[in-house]
Amino acid sequence: MNTNILISGAGVGGPALALWLDRYGFNVTVVEKAAAPRLGGQAVDFKGETHLTVLERMGILDDVRRLQTGGTDQEIVDADDRTLAVMPGEFSGGELEIPRGELSRLLYEKTRAAGCEYVFGDSITSLTETAGGVHVTFERGAPRTFDLVVGADGIHSNVRRLAFGPESDHVRFLGYYYALADIRRDFGQTAKMYNEPGRLVAVGGPAAPAFFAFASPRLDYDRYDVEEMKRIVADAYAGMGWRTPAVIEAVREADDLYLDSISQVRMDHYARGRVVLLGDSAYGNTLGGFGTGLAMVGAYVLAGELAAAGGDHRVAFRRYEEEFRGYAKIAKSGNAGGFLAPSTRARIRMRNWVFKAGFLFKLMMRMTDKFATDITLKDYSSLVRR
Repeated sequence: MNTNILISGAGVGGPALALWLDRYGFNVTVVEKAAAPRLGGQAVDFKGETHLTVLERMGILDDVRRLQTGGTDQEIVDADDRTLAVMPGEFSGGELEIPRGELSRLLYEKTRAAGCEYVFGDSITSLTETAGGVHVTFERGAPRTFDLVVGADGIHSNVRRLAFGPESDHVRFLGYYYALADIRRDFGQTAKMYNEPGRLVAVGGPAAPAFFAFASPRLDYDRYDVEEMKRIVADAYAGMGWRTPAVIEAVREADDLYLDSISQVRMDHYARGRVVLLGDSAYGNTLGGFGTGLAMVGAYVLAGELAAAGGDHRVAFRRYEEEFRGYAKIAKSGNAGGFLAPSTRARIRMRNWVFKAGFLFKLMMRMTDKFATDITLKDYSSLVRR
């Protein structure tokens, strides 16, 4: 039985998988490039019976409900701050909304207490498969051998690059970038968003980071250089109306900023040999609204199939893909950038009309509910060992 498993990525999907694997009797190590758990980021949400069932079986549903923020309505305003439409909180917040950092912290604490090993401030540099395992080298730590390796390290997955080839073969750039900044300046308790063609800025609301989405050619920058990313955002929003100049000034003063592309992952298979992908590394679609739910359900299925197969990775990985690929198809379509920052004023008006026309909004919500529940969950409870 393959019992020693290395997971790359300590965000949400990695610790969720660690929780399940530990219960099934596997030994789990999680390696994370960041120096500590990342506690910032935007809110994430869960919707529908499938998501809630997985949270309940994990034993964290009550915790998530306790930490939930509740979806916040967001006013779409013009340059004079007049309300044009309202994006209901249920659209972005689902049934349960929780800050991503709180969910990550919750999963980290539970798995750490259970005995899962975490290695922060390190990253995998090579994967060499042998007859009985995967020899892994690290940037800082000594080489180790594991039975299996899981890439739960996001759209820019290091594990996927090492095992499947360059990012350009698997990730499609959709023509937009987004940014998040925890700014100290108070822009009010009402969440507001403002558009000009190809650009969106959103601020305000309870403890919400400033949010940006903008059309752009592909950018070449250091994703760990905060000052460079601040300059990119400032340049992208030069000359924009409303409160944007004040927001950009607040961004310049912020301690941290996250900037990334809006992209889509396309994988023919989730596994190669003893290496398998989970979450955004396998089926990501940035800001598509299903990423966290897909990662949590994917972790449940992958761990369950490994347990059901007695650790036989060939059987388990095949069943994981068979069970999950249909559910993950939602990540193959849509471009959140075009919805958040439409390219013309006419398209901005059409987007706003969706929220003003109640029947269209209800139709969208019914469609998202259908996608969120489009899988029949197996019950692996008889396989739990601890």
